[in-house]
Parts: sequence; C-alpha cells; structure tokens
Amino acid sequence: MITRTIKKVAYIGIYISMLITAPQLSFAQTNTQTAAVNTSKIWGTVDGISIEGMVQGPSTETTQLQIACVFEYTEGDIFNSPPALPEALNGMVHLDKSLNGLITDLRKSGKFAGHSLENLLITPPSGTIGAKKLLLIGLGDRNKFTPELMQQVAAVGMEEALRLGVTEYAFASDLKDAGIDSPTAEVAGYGVTGAINAYRTQVYLKSKKMSNLKPITKITLLAGPAFFVTAGEGITKAIAAFNN
Repeated sequence: MITRTIKKVAYIGIYISMLITAPQLSFAQTNTQTAAVNTSKIWGTVDGISIEGMVQGPSTETTQLQIACVFEYTEGDIFNSPPALPEALNGMVHLDKSLNGLITDLRKSGKFAGHSLENLLITPPSGTIGAKKLLLIGLGDRNKFTPELMQQVAAVGMEEALRLGVTEYAFASDLKDAGIDSPTAEVAGYGVTGAINAYRTQVYLKSKKMSNLKPITKITLLAGPAFFVTAGEGITKAIAAFNN
C-alpha cells in the first residue's frame, strides 16, 4: 500500500509563524571520529522526547516509522561512487536493494519525483526492512540544497509521524549517501529543530482542543560511522537551545 502526499513550502509555515520560534544555532565541523555500527547514544531530551543518535542504516533500523530523504532523480545518483558513498557504507543503496529496487524505480519513473517536501508513505512487506512503515521525503534539486531545508523536512516528518500515531521513529537525511558534502552538525541540528517545533505546534493545538496528539517518546537520527560524533555535536546544541 502506497499513500502519496505533496507538501508545499507553505504547508510548514504554521510551524514557523506561530508562537514557537526556532532557536538560532551555530555549528562548526570538527575532526572526524569513526564510531562502530550499532553505536547509539541519547544525546538529550526535549519535551519528554529522547533524541537518540544511532550508527545504523535505514534498511536495518528497527522502528515503527523510518523516514528517508531523496533528491530528484539523476541517473545512477546513489550508485555513482564518488561522489556518492561506496555501496558498503551507503544506507540508501541498501534500502533500495532491500526493497528490490523500488526506490530507484519510483524516482526514475517519476511516480515519486523527490520534489522538495514531497512525501510518499510505503508499507513494506514483512522481512524486507526493519521498519514497519517507510516515509520518503523529497529534497528537491541537489544543486539547490541548503542545510536550512532540513528544518522543513524534519517538520514534515514529525507531522506525518503524528498523523500515523507512532510513538517513535527514525530519521535519515541520506545526504552523504547521495554525494552531498553537507555540514553534518548543522544538518543534524536543523533536523532536531524542525521536528521539535512541529511537535510543539501540535501540543499548542491540543491545548486548544484542536489536535489529537499522541505523544512521541523518541526520535532516532541515523548517521554513518564517520559522522556519528559530529552529528551528535549538532544535536546537542539544538537540544540545549530548546532547553535553555
């Protein structure tokens, strides 16, 4: 079963324009430290939500909902190494192969174009991947990507998680897999900021009896072995900005 929705940029305006304002964050890339697969850490808690970092791929993470991000299709984009990560380290390649090439087929055929904030919900057959549900979110044109977009993407992810009624979910930006030399800490920080702002909006609406919010207890941000520590720095700063 596949459910399709396209979210325009205006859709997430409610998250930015209401009472909650995103904390202003400052990030710096640091020296790379490699973490082992399955390394995990709770970097902190915001509004009762544990923010976990995990060295794991989106095909193997066990979760109620896995969110993965993809750009608009270009021929062989996730397989061309470099700039994409080599297959052994490329979580998007593993995810695609676990689903028998479904993600490439959807993107190449235009059934899911990967336009900015476009999203597609997939219910994978049992035993194919670790997640019960998979949500693809588009990142648009890879040549126009900016880290700030991840805040909007994370907001859409949280909104869809709440709509589905899950209590926890995993989020993979997949930027490195796609060969984008993005600032890891900044992207991770925006991922937390967007998600929490979207959650707080729904908490506010629930206080007005206009939301059937089911609390989220944990968000797991996935990272490759070489990016776990740096992502954690960005996550920690984002958490501190909310809790100060």
